[in-house]
Amino acid sequence: MSYRIHILGASGTGTSTLGRALATALSLQVFDTDDLYWRPSDPPFVDPRPADERVALANALFLPRSNWVLSGSFSKWGDPIIPRLTHVIFLTLPAGARLARLRARERRRYGAEIAPGGTRHTAFNGFLDWAMCYDDPAFTGRSRRGHEDWLGRLTCPVIRLETNTTSDTVLAQALAALDALETAD
Repeated sequence: MSYRIHILGASGTGTSTLGRALATALSLQVFDTDDLYWRPSDPPFVDPRPADERVALANALFLPRSNWVLSGSFSKWGDPIIPRLTHVIFLTLPAGARLARLRARERRRYGAEIAPGGTRHTAFNGFLDWAMCYDDPAFTGRSRRGHEDWLGRLTCPVIRLETNTTSDTVLAQALAALDALETAD
C-alpha cells in the first residue's frame, strides 16, 4: 500500500512529532510544511515563500514519490498537493494544553531569548497570540473552521485523533487507524 499521509492541526497539537514517529514506524521520509512555507532566515519564520515556489519545492522534494509523510498545514496554498494524498490525519487538542506545549517548546528552542527583554520576546508573544486564535471562527489565519472546511473537500480518508495523551499512544492510534483502513479495502 502507498502512504502519502498529511498530518495537520493547530500549532501545538503534535503534527511534527507524529509525523516523525509515523515516518519512522512506516519507514517513510517525513517533510514539514514550515520548510516549504518559510525561507531559511535568522531569525526564522519571517520570510515566506510565494505559494507557487512552495508547491514547486514540494514537487522537487517529495510529491512524485510513492510514499511520504507531510506534517503541518497547507490548506490555504497547497491545493495541487491534495490529489496526491492517500490519507489525512487531523489532530486536535484543547487550547490550554496547546498553549502549554507551545510555551515549553519555544523555551527549549530559544531559552532566555523569549523571556521579557530577550531578543525574541515580542515575536514569541505574537506567535502565541496567533496560535491561540485557532479556535476563533472569525479568525482568517490558520483556524479550526478553515481546517474543517478544507477537510470537508477531501476524497481520501480522514483520521481524527485527540492528542491529549502520550506521543506513543497517538502513534499507536494512528497506526491502528491506518491498519483498519487498509483491511477495509
